Amino acid sequence: MKIFPLTLVPYGTNIDFMRFRLIALVIGALLFVGSIGVVLFNGFNFALDFTGGTAITLRFEQPADVEGTRSRLADAGFESAQVQGFGPATDVLVRVRAEGEQLTVDQNDVLVQQIQSAVSQPGNSATVLDRASVGSQVSADLAERATEAAIFVLIGFLVYIAFRFQRKFAIVASLITAFDVLVVAAFFSLTGREFDLSVLAGLLAVMGFSINDTIVVFDRVRENFRNMRGSPLDVINASINQTLSRTIITSLVYFLSVAALFFYGGGSLEGLALTQMVGAVVGTLSSILLACPLLTYGFLKVTKQDLLPKARDEEALARRP
Repeated sequence: MKIFPLTLVPYGTNIDFMRFRLIALVIGALLFVGSIGVVLFNGFNFALDFTGGTAITLRFEQPADVEGTRSRLADAGFESAQVQGFGPATDVLVRVRAEGEQLTVDQNDVLVQQIQSAVSQPGNSATVLDRASVGSQVSADLAERATEAAIFVLIGFLVYIAFRFQRKFAIVASLITAFDVLVVAAFFSLTGREFDLSVLAGLLAVMGFSINDTIVVFDRVRENFRNMRGSPLDVINASINQTLSRTIITSLVYFLSVAALFFYGGGSLEGLALTQMVGAVVGTLSSILLACPLLTYGFLKVTKQDLLPKARDEEALARRP
């Protein structure tokens, strides 16, 4: 008896993905180039984790007016202050970026008092719940470590897949992973959402999700090349269809899990969850529509000879009892 969630897409489905592979690759290339342009020209709205500065959590006696709070801070000389709701309706988070060197403890206390006084109103005064200060040197180190982490993960994927599969698969998987991460990053750049350490952690998680989805399809491609008769396009198309149900179910469960974090995890987890939600959609589409089609063009084109077991492998298998 078949259980519905495990057969979301019938196993015998034969959608001709390869028929539209050129269109998919052209759209993917345009999206890739466009994402690079957005990131280069629009930049990111970096949080204090990367810029340095002071974050203050305030609680009002009455529900907070975020726009009014932002306006009062601008009138008080804090034009660059970022204000957002945080948790209950009475709480707001105020971020003030560092303009120069890190403030001393006394200077930071004065800054907090100035902000508290600026946003308080008669009958709706603000109380400081929490404060945090990040220096410019610390933020610069974090940015450097973040870049190193992303490069390390990408190179690690490349080496593993080249060892586990084949060089062409490794190149394509790395390109698809870079594509997914870049598109998600461009989303944050275009929307102006704050880019902090939780978003960075989400991007690293997207890399893992993307590579996992791609490897599953590639594993089926390799298996079918060895066992099926037909042209490379037929084999690749069959592989995508055979793993389609698994890909969609995995992505759907992953999306729903991080969606729960987005809606119920509070402001501190919003960036992390949103990154993975967008990454789940982009990663699923790229593993289905872009990864395998790349294996049919140019120097990345895979043939049956590329994936047949080597002679030493056949000898080792023959010696087994």
